[in-house]
Amino acid sequence: QVQLVESGGGLVQAGDSLTLSCAASGLAFSGYAMGWFRQAPGKEREFVAHISWSSGKTTYYADSVKGRFTISRDNAKKMVYLQMNNLKPEDTAVYYCGANPSGVGYSDRGRYNYWGQGTQVTVSS
Repeated sequence: QVQLVESGGGLVQAGDSLTLSCAASGLAFSGYAMGWFRQAPGKEREFVAHISWSSGKTTYYADSVKGRFTISRDNAKKMVYLQMNNLKPEDTAVYYCGANPSGVGYSDRGRYNYWGQGTQVTVSS
């Protein structure tokens, strides 16, 4: 059974940093590209960041987070991380990690066939 479990969310002030973690089990982790998406109240789930399978050499970011967020992975631990710096109130959302078996369509949530339950990030101004 595949499980993705996010953690690390919380309530922070604008300008603060947070690191989200996603622990994977039940899948050949290094063979999956991984992504982070977020969903704010009343909005659709949107792409945040993506890291390629295996070495994670290739990363992509939404324009809104480029330069502030960094995605990384540790295949030995079956973990993917999202380091978030200089957080803004508009970053407030539930953050989800997803597993993408093909590695294509990095910003297309339909390409991710496994999802975690999400972790709440709230940024106050």
